Amino acid sequence: MMMTPSPTIAGRTITESLGLVRGNTIRARHVGRDIVAGLRTIVGGEIKEYTKMLAESREQAIDRMIADAREKGADAIVSVRFATSYVMGSAAEILVYGDAVKTRGGA
Repeated sequence: MMMTPSPTIAGRTITESLGLVRGNTIRARHVGRDIVAGLRTIVGGEIKEYTKMLAESREQAIDRMIADAREKGADAIVSVRFATSYVMGSAAEILVYGDAVKTRGGA
């Protein structure tokens, strides 16, 4: 499934807009990861435990958006955007959304 943050796809023509599609996940922090992350804030550097958790969350949200688009018969998603919001002190939502479309042309 093609995805782009652009409203168009180079070399392809959008023939039909199928509407908004989205995928989301809510993840809570892990106490063990919080301890390691707390130690990292003292010495500095990337907090790899959170980087990994957020990357996995984004992938899960993308997979859910693609499933939504496929159910609508789309072959691409344009105008893709991400949003993050706190649900509570130790949990956050990752949301990805875009326009499901049918296209023609290109490879």
